Amino acid sequence: MTDAHIAVGMLLILILAIFLGFPVAFTLMALGVGFGYYAYFDAGRMWRGYDRALESGADTFTLAQTWIGGFFNNRIFDLFVNQTYSVIQNDVLTAIPLFLFMGYIVERANIVDRLFSTLFSVTRRVPGSMAVAALVTCTLFATATGIVGAVVTLMGLLALPAMLKAKYDVRYATGVICAGGTLGILIPPSILLIVYAATSGISVVRLYAAAILPGFALAGFYLIYVVVRAMLQPQLAPRPTKEDVGEHTPVQLAWMMLTSFAPLAFLILAVLGAILFGLATPSEAAAIGALGGLALAAAYRALTWQRLKESVYLTARTTAMVCWLFVGSATFASVFAYLGGQQFISDFVTGLDMSPLMFLILAQIIIFILGWPLEWTEIIVIFIPIFIPLLPHFGIDPLFFGILVAINLQTAFLSPPMAMSAYYLKGVSPRHVKLADIFRGMMPYMFIVIFCMVVIYLFPGIVYMLPDLLYGGQR
Repeated sequence: MTDAHIAVGMLLILILAIFLGFPVAFTLMALGVGFGYYAYFDAGRMWRGYDRALESGADTFTLAQTWIGGFFNNRIFDLFVNQTYSVIQNDVLTAIPLFLFMGYIVERANIVDRLFSTLFSVTRRVPGSMAVAALVTCTLFATATGIVGAVVTLMGLLALPAMLKAKYDVRYATGVICAGGTLGILIPPSILLIVYAATSGISVVRLYAAAILPGFALAGFYLIYVVVRAMLQPQLAPRPTKEDVGEHTPVQLAWMMLTSFAPLAFLILAVLGAILFGLATPSEAAAIGALGGLALAAAYRALTWQRLKESVYLTARTTAMVCWLFVGSATFASVFAYLGGQQFISDFVTGLDMSPLMFLILAQIIIFILGWPLEWTEIIVIFIPIFIPLLPHFGIDPLFFGILVAINLQTAFLSPPMAMSAYYLKGVSPRHVKLADIFRGMMPYMFIVIFCMVVIYLFPGIVYMLPDLLYGGQR
């Protein structure tokens, strides 16, 4: 058995451990250090001091001490320390805790219920108006937070009871909340895109610019589906009565939009604008966003010590998870490549003589399947580095590939049996809302995601339009 075969076995053990439910970050570190000990094993280097002590006739305690020291003199421990330091000093990853804090503090600013009510009033004459309002609220709120569980849970508490009370079909109502809540991992400022940029080594700024049109295109496809289905099957979404909506003058509606929609939209646009137009780095813009989130919470009189403490705690916990994933993944990947695993997979894939389209389809199918048991963070940090070195062989731009991956990972939250959006929503739904109904409600959106990927592939200008316009072509 060659070292390359051992590396492949290392990857298979990792996949098995993940499916068995072991913590991913610590499994990566354990496998990296364990197999790395074998990969970097050098008895002459490790126990040189022990041999010298033995020759000099040292006492038993000294011999034991030098032998233990030699055991830990394996270069894998140096690699592990260096990888940890590299993650800590990575400037790209600095934006993650700041964007997370912005999201958590905005989540607690109590503006979502006001935003949903306002949008419902504004869209009251549109077929499926309450679902449309829920989708737009989800899109805006998900863009601000980027935290799928928070968006789906909060909208499940606010919008779902209102839709069920208005006699909306359960599947129709739950599907739109689950689908809308996942958009935050695609539309900037997205944590997923930052992690992908750090993994692939491409510019976060260009990636953000490339993701804007595809993200809103997917949201637009969702919106078209919601409206058209309500037109074709009006019994799914009964039109609201005057008692449901109330009477509002145009001036009142404008004031409602100004006080609920405009502040959050302005915060998002300010952050994105600062990044896209080069006024600030992603980390600096994230700091602006965090400060803006605090100001927004204070303006809505929702900034309390308890909420601030919860936001800081959740930010620290999530950031630690991402950073440890990076440390484990970097150690695992280094050992995997050192043993020849990356070259083995590269030779195998290139030997299949696939066309770029065939490779792209195969890669997206694998990512789609991995989305069933795994979180997007694990897919991006562990498996995307396996695909990235293969892209030049097939002439595929990592930027374009990253946008397809970000769209594809929407399905990780929408495809049974491990569709986390469904479980988030079920946890806050009334008892009569069944998990099977939520699954059925999400299925059309999963096909819309696939349709969006096909559209993006056929019209790649959707991805490249903004980056080329703002920064010039660098493909």
